[in-house]
Amino acid sequence: MITVIDGFSFLEGPRWHDDRIWFSDFYTHQVVSAREDGSDQRAEATVEHQPSGLGWLPDGRLLIVSMRDRKLLRREPDGTLAEHADLGAYATGHLNDMTVDGQGRAYVGNFGFDLMAGAAVEPAALHRVDPDGTVTEVATDLWFANGSVITNDGVLLVNETFGNRVSAFDLTADGQLANRRIWAEFGPLPTQRAIDKVLPQLAVAPDGSCLDAEGGLWIADATGGRLIRVVEGGRITDEVSPGSAVFACALGGSDGRTLFACTAPDFDEHARSAAREARLLAIPVAVRAA
Repeated sequence: MITVIDGFSFLEGPRWHDDRIWFSDFYTHQVVSAREDGSDQRAEATVEHQPSGLGWLPDGRLLIVSMRDRKLLRREPDGTLAEHADLGAYATGHLNDMTVDGQGRAYVGNFGFDLMAGAAVEPAALHRVDPDGTVTEVATDLWFANGSVITNDGVLLVNETFGNRVSAFDLTADGQLANRRIWAEFGPLPTQRAIDKVLPQLAVAPDGSCLDAEGGLWIADATGGRLIRVVEGGRITDEVSPGSAVFACALGGSDGRTLFACTAPDFDEHARSAAREARLLAIPVAVRAA
């Protein structure tokens, strides 16, 4: 385990793309990419209202979640940012992570409540943004929809950070979600809604995640200070403790066997925006990326 990048505020949304590791930094408002050893860092975009989840359209244009104004941005070939979709009339909290399918449809989660103000935890919906910017609600009652991935056989997995679980949906040809089920459950749904009551009830707080070639899901446990590899049904096969809180992860590297992990002391926006203590770690693993 080595540190390949440091000196940022709070890293999220890591993705391995075009032989580079990409990530968002919340409080410097930057989307950055670098080589796998952390060299040749490039500022890819500046997002005033806080970048988060990343993805790519089939034609190679970058999509970026803009959290606070609840928009999805699109980077054009000349580097300018355009509004791809406005989810302000749909999302009930800051936008969060997302995944993009092979047809360019983005599945975007949101907080559902004001996390940083300490509001009561509320469920939220998941929205699909089509390539033309049309927004459609495709699932409801998700407890803080967070990291999401699409398996090779067309199943959307969505982490519910405050729900102790990962939910699964079959993706239909027209982009609908069907056959909702629990893919992994780590404990019961919290019985309280006050955030200080919910956190102690989380056996795992699944934040960002990534898939490997054998169907294992690496999950950043946001309150447990660990990365866990989970298989369908909820069995934990591997665990890595990076020595700090960890919030997102991505598999990549030249051989696909590097687990990149986004760490920071905590997720408090006031502390993180005032410091530069976030790091990107590189951890060797046995099973390559999906």
